[in-house]
Amino acid sequence: MTDADAETLAERVREGDLRLHELEAHADAETAAAARRRLLESETGAALDTTGAFAFDAAAAEPNIENLVGGAQLPLGVAGPLAVAGDAASDDYYLPLATTEGALVASVNRGCSAITAAGGANARVTKRGMTRAPVFRVADVTEGAEVARWVDEHVDELREAAEATTNHGKLQEVTHYVVGDNVFLRFAYDTADAMGMNMATIATRAAADVVEDETPAELVALSGNLCTDKKPAAINAVEGRGRTVTADVRIPRDVVEERFKTTPEAIEEANTRKNLVGSAKAGSLGFNAHAANVVAAVFLATGQDAAQVVEGSNCITTVEAREDELYASVNLASLEVGTVGGGTKLPTQAEALDVLGVRGGGDPAGANADELAEVIAAGTLAGELSLLAALASRNLSSAHEELGR
Repeated sequence: MTDADAETLAERVREGDLRLHELEAHADAETAAAARRRLLESETGAALDTTGAFAFDAAAAEPNIENLVGGAQLPLGVAGPLAVAGDAASDDYYLPLATTEGALVASVNRGCSAITAAGGANARVTKRGMTRAPVFRVADVTEGAEVARWVDEHVDELREAAEATTNHGKLQEVTHYVVGDNVFLRFAYDTADAMGMNMATIATRAAADVVEDETPAELVALSGNLCTDKKPAAINAVEGRGRTVTADVRIPRDVVEERFKTTPEAIEEANTRKNLVGSAKAGSLGFNAHAANVVAAVFLATGQDAAQVVEGSNCITTVEAREDELYASVNLASLEVGTVGGGTKLPTQAEALDVLGVRGGGDPAGANADELAEVIAAGTLAGELSLLAALASRNLSSAHEELGR
């Protein structure tokens, strides 16, 4: 690439000879990105030198983005060690967190310290199932019920059609919902170590063709919003999506007092009044302090789909003060994670997955994504405990002042 090559391409866009998305057909990916930066700089007056100083290969990023300009960098911190005992996770982990929120990593780190001092957190993935729910048009409720009965009787045919599109996805179930002249079919798949949204979409398209061929139903939209992807939805809180994962810990009273400077009773009261009563009064789908903070930071660090933090932070936090200890748990109903595909292939994201020891496909299939989910749940628990303790001890604002955030 030369500066002249990039400027020539930028000029052709200015003159209307080329469109922004056509540049890769006329130059390598690096040159195309440089041409777009030059165009933006001339059109907006912005300086994009830092944006252009990215570490990944531009061509390798093509599956992840269109109209590439450069890279957006975030500070990456680490919390830990965090001891986790799960079905898939069994180690002391350092949790990579990409964030711009000052004091977040320090807070999660304090929670990790307390959990590890107490012997570690337990964590379990209790359900898998990436969903896609197309909506079909029917004549009336009678016809809708006919379609629903047909689906119940022909799940094996739908499974055969869906699984013919993938080497890894397994159709688990199809749930039908008849609403007037609409029929929604919620397909749920085990997608192994992939987050699996694209896999589920392609597989469901094949199954929907069978439904159209064999019933009166006509497909209107491959997603009918009963999936539900990237939107707050009670169905995800109840039925789950991606991975449903829970984590808990029992922390001795002396460790609570030493690490959190408060008591189990004070943390329990803060959780009840804030996370349970307050969330209920607000009509919240999440009954937690700030689960989204940890989920988002790990998602950004490890190449997950950041928009799925909407579902990933669908979390209930419980706390109980016992005679000699504090019991605390989190349940994340719809954590959508993968260790293959998507943004996990990008260099810094792949390195973060290496820090956790979960990059790539697991043995057995799905084990790495299960491990990642269990570690995220334990990290979320650490974040919840630390923030609740800061509120209970009334030192939240002073902590931010001390750290200058």
